[in-house]
Amino acid sequence: MEAKPTEISGSKMFGGYNKRFKHFSPTLGCSMTFHVYFPPLPSPSHKFPVLYWLSGLSCTDENFIIKSGAQRVASSEGIALVAPDTSPRGLNVEGEADSWDFGVGAGFYLNATQEKWKNWQMYDYVVKELPKVLSENFAQLDTSRASISGHSMGGHGALTIYLKNLDKYKSVSAFAPIVNPMNCPWGQKAFTNYLGGNKADWEEYDATCLISKFNDVSATILIDQGEDDKFLHDQLLPHKFEEACKNAKVPLLLRLQPGYDHSYYFIATFIDHHIQHHAQALNMCFKPLHP
Repeated sequence: MEAKPTEISGSKMFGGYNKRFKHFSPTLGCSMTFHVYFPPLPSPSHKFPVLYWLSGLSCTDENFIIKSGAQRVASSEGIALVAPDTSPRGLNVEGEADSWDFGVGAGFYLNATQEKWKNWQMYDYVVKELPKVLSENFAQLDTSRASISGHSMGGHGALTIYLKNLDKYKSVSAFAPIVNPMNCPWGQKAFTNYLGGNKADWEEYDATCLISKFNDVSATILIDQGEDDKFLHDQLLPHKFEEACKNAKVPLLLRLQPGYDHSYYFIATFIDHHIQHHAQALNMCFKPLHP
């Protein structure tokens, strides 16, 4: 099957273009979609650094592109946004769509080891396959200059992927991430099904556990968390991660935002700060948002 991406939609925005692509993923064994926002091209030979965005439970590659408003500052900073989907789709595995927090739309950015879920290899898709697809098919993208961000389950994905691949990403940020999935219901459900019962395997995908092993972090980790987020105290547990960062002497800026919830209204409010955080790490010079 053809792995080369095919453009399925495109719209101009802030001088650049949102484009949606479809391709066959050998890693996942199914067709996948992803979005790229290409900023305005200053010259034919110019290459943009890449910011990967990993979305949360029940999302697709569309949520961030449609709802976040990130393109405005990405355009002015000259950063390409790449938003993959959140899981394999169309495989018709029994029970894959029985619940919103597991299976379809809930890949948790890990490599499943249990036979039933063997196609759920979202870690390898995001870290290995997708950057290769981008570098081989889009000359204007410089995948060697990359950062990563995400929301909720995607915040978990961004943090764990970053920590395990400090050579591949210049910076990380997250909105309301699931930072200690071993100790919350979402994570326990996903890990039990995808990884089995061995808790040592779970630790490989838990940012709070990983921070003690992978702590050569140069750019400050940025996390925004709404104080009125209904998932704050039982699912997200940001203070566990804060404590782990403190013990490992890892630079963390955890901002608790009064009155904000878990939604894209919250993300849209603070997304500019996150793009600028990554622009700095990607060695971009700041330009005014409204030239």
